[in-house]
Amino acid sequence: MDFDKACQTVGLLCEGMGIRAIQRFTGLHQETILNILETAGQRAAQVLDEKIRNLHCSHVQTDELASYVGCHQYKAKDDPERGAFYTFLSIDRDSKLIINLRTDRRNSEVAREFMRDLKGRIPNRFQLCTDGWRGYSQYNGSVRMVFGDSIDYATEIKRYVALNRSAAKTMFKLDRFTPARVESVVKKSRIGRPDMDMATTSHCERTNLTIRQFIKRFNRLTIGYSKKLDNHKHAIALFAWYFNFVKKHGAHGKTPAEVAGLTDKPMTIEELF
Repeated sequence: MDFDKACQTVGLLCEGMGIRAIQRFTGLHQETILNILETAGQRAAQVLDEKIRNLHCSHVQTDELASYVGCHQYKAKDDPERGAFYTFLSIDRDSKLIINLRTDRRNSEVAREFMRDLKGRIPNRFQLCTDGWRGYSQYNGSVRMVFGDSIDYATEIKRYVALNRSAAKTMFKLDRFTPARVESVVKKSRIGRPDMDMATTSHCERTNLTIRQFIKRFNRLTIGYSKKLDNHKHAIALFAWYFNFVKKHGAHGKTPAEVAGLTDKPMTIEELF
């Protein structure tokens, strides 16, 4: 097909337009758009794996982003490619760079593989902050098993409380979908001597919000969820490449890759292909 049309399609995918909307806008067949997504996603994953190496980060945050493929977990039962999936991702606090990511089940084995990948990309000692999930924080958790005492590690646990019942009676329909408010924040030093003032996962959680805004597959309470696991992973890889190498971040006006010293200018979709 026409190369410019393919680049246009990738640009629309990166900006969060849905598959059928792109089909109406460009006149391309749905399967053609999915083929473009597959090619672009594979190339994006390759760029992320090759370029994001030997980083010099001082503060790294890690979190997981929930989604599902095909159906909810209670319907998927033992199907390995359907049900609940989590996207593990880590970011550099200063540059906002997505250092690495992995989409899989949420268990200790996957957490260890994710941490091994993170360790291989940052050679220096740094401070890591996660939430209180036991797969990270317990004594035989993934962080201690992979890093040992080579990093400074802290956790931040946010405790939430629902709206009071009197308010729920007057705004029941809104209350069902209104997020609970944060009641308290508990920070704890786990390994080394972390700076507790810098121990937070808020920046990573903000990146999670950006993902939900730009990738329809992560929207809650809609039918835009992924139907196939491979397409889900391709869409995430393509977004991560776009976020790191193309999109200028509002915090510093540059791409995260520029601030991290990986590139000297934003990449283009033509360069991706």
